[in-house]
Amino acid sequence: MTAVAHKTDETDDMRERRDIVSGEVMPENRLLRFVADPDGQVVPDVAAKLPGRGLWVHASRAAVAKAVEKKLFSRAAKAQVTADADLADRAEKALVTRMLGDLGIARRSGSLVLGFDNVLRQLEGSKPPKLLIEAFDGASDGKRKLYAAAHRVGLDCVVIETLTSAELGLALGRENVIHAAVQRGGLADRLMFDAERLSGFRGRNERDS
Repeated sequence: MTAVAHKTDETDDMRERRDIVSGEVMPENRLLRFVADPDGQVVPDVAAKLPGRGLWVHASRAAVAKAVEKKLFSRAAKAQVTADADLADRAEKALVTRMLGDLGIARRSGSLVLGFDNVLRQLEGSKPPKLLIEAFDGASDGKRKLYAAAHRVGLDCVVIETLTSAELGLALGRENVIHAAVQRGGLADRLMFDAERLSGFRGRNERDS
């Protein structure tokens, strides 16, 4: 089992970009793209689709805060742009919103199951999930049982623990969502990609760059 979307073998074919803070070249699942809007305001572009010159920053609260403090966005853009002090908070919120939207799509498409018993049955079934989603504020006992069940049948599931039970409930229309699983496919891959980036804002992979 792999925690919080860490599957280094899947980064081999991923595009790489240079972090404007450290100068290090990294795969895109470790970075966030920012752009300057028509008014010169720096905004997070978590889908990497907005027009304009991409300004890539390591996906961590510390790196984004340093880019704001040191005015590194203007240096990288080669123009005077404005990056507000709450930019890291807005980037985190944008990542959460995107993940919750994808979870809602997964539920509507039938590729997501909810609840301990349903997840356990799927782990032991003929079509095991690619991705386990566990609320990071949920009790550890149920998580351990699901991890043990996956290990028992030799599954190499990726585990995401970057969203709260309240956030999961908001996305899935239920209260107190702790356990969920997503079948293999593009949605699972995108959730893993975004969870890796969100983890830098929620306690793991934060660094003083």
